[in-house]
Amino acid sequence: MTAPLNRLKHRLAAGDTLYGCWLGMADPYAAEMAATCGFDWLLIDGEHAPNDLRSTLAQLAVIEPSPSLPVVRLRDDDPARIKQALDAGAQSLLIPMIESAEQARRALAATRYPPQGIRGVGSSLARASRFSALPDYLLTANEQICLILQVESRAGLAALDSILALEGIDCVFIGPSDLAADMGHLGNAGHPEVRAAVLDALSRIAASGKVAGMLSTEDGFIADCVTAGARFVGVGIDVLAYVGALRARARQFK
Repeated sequence: MTAPLNRLKHRLAAGDTLYGCWLGMADPYAAEMAATCGFDWLLIDGEHAPNDLRSTLAQLAVIEPSPSLPVVRLRDDDPARIKQALDAGAQSLLIPMIESAEQARRALAATRYPPQGIRGVGSSLARASRFSALPDYLLTANEQICLILQVESRAGLAALDSILALEGIDCVFIGPSDLAADMGHLGNAGHPEVRAAVLDALSRIAASGKVAGMLSTEDGFIADCVTAGARFVGVGIDVLAYVGALRARARQFK
């Protein structure tokens, strides 16, 4: 038996546009609720949400039986953390703060077993191999990894073409909030200069043949990004949806 088919990777490769939601509640019960809502994908955030390896693993377990496809964002490009996330069963990873082709190449290598990469071999005790129930896991795992790199600085945009030239990267995701801060517009990702940079980057990514990704909660800007070529499209954040609904309800009665 081989590594499980990565349906996110294969749907993106087939040209589908997939809509998803950020999960920052860091709780499997909340993730299981989100998995009933009909999103194409759900991203477990390990960068800005209080997730650790165990909470990430628990959320993977409740999302995987649903139609929504799980993605894990790690806090950085540390190969050891990439290895742990993959062994825990994640097949789609988003790596933040990529600023050079060399950094992108290192992140890619961390997701692949030798000779294509440097991922450590411990699959016999890992959830990824169904605890050794998949005898051909080691030989088939590489081709089922979906690697999404997040570019979110002026340095990253300057290196974008060289990053896009690398084989094995499935998607490049543009992070507007950190980009806005780096461009001198802290807290104002909607600034026209930032939005123009995001749309230009998405167009360049799409033109390269890679999948372009983004996140926004503004319908008009989401539509502009899809027009520019985005196909891995984040349209919601569970924390904001939760507090937004509760605050509106409180205001209604107070």
